[in-house]
Amino acid sequence: MHVKSARFVISNTEVAKCPKSKLPEYAFIGRSNVGKSSLINALCNKKNLAKTSSRPGKTQLINHFLINENWHLVDLPGFGYARVSKTQKKVFQKFITNYFKERTQLVTAFLLVDIRHEPQPIDLNFMQWLGENFIPFSIIFTKADKLKPKAIEKNIADYSKELLDTWEELPPQFVTSSLHRSGVEEVLKYIDSLNASLKMEN
Repeated sequence: MHVKSARFVISNTEVAKCPKSKLPEYAFIGRSNVGKSSLINALCNKKNLAKTSSRPGKTQLINHFLINENWHLVDLPGFGYARVSKTQKKVFQKFITNYFKERTQLVTAFLLVDIRHEPQPIDLNFMQWLGENFIPFSIIFTKADKLKPKAIEKNIADYSKELLDTWEELPPQFVTSSLHRSGVEEVLKYIDSLNASLKMEN
């Protein structure tokens, strides 16, 4: 897929105020400081479409971007560490949960995981929640440029082992580096294939 156009549509904290169109949506979510904004910019081939920051927890709203005028990329707040109050975190958690449970346009979620670290309980728990709520998702491992190939293989194998303890099969997985744009085309091809499947169904 070639991203010809990508533009910001709306930010909000209420699912009811999300775009009314029936266009397919793909939601990106991950722990704070996982490199989500950088990956979104790489996918869309724009430097500043999603706001990047050295301060974790920058994304605090449901952000909709219209891609190629035919699907929405949704940038969701990071979970885990963020310099916000407990009250704010509860608010974030509520509208993230509402988004996943109520947004019928959602095709799949992309859960971003920092490839540099061993499996984190917070990520595994979120995967479990997605599964229990029948929300399709893929794993995008980020920051692959920070590790050597063997270390990447080991960390992915560790995640796979953890998941297979409770899952019958693994979700789709992608290894990316926003810096080198590696894995970006694979993610876009996957989205393109899902969009094509939806058109065939309709």
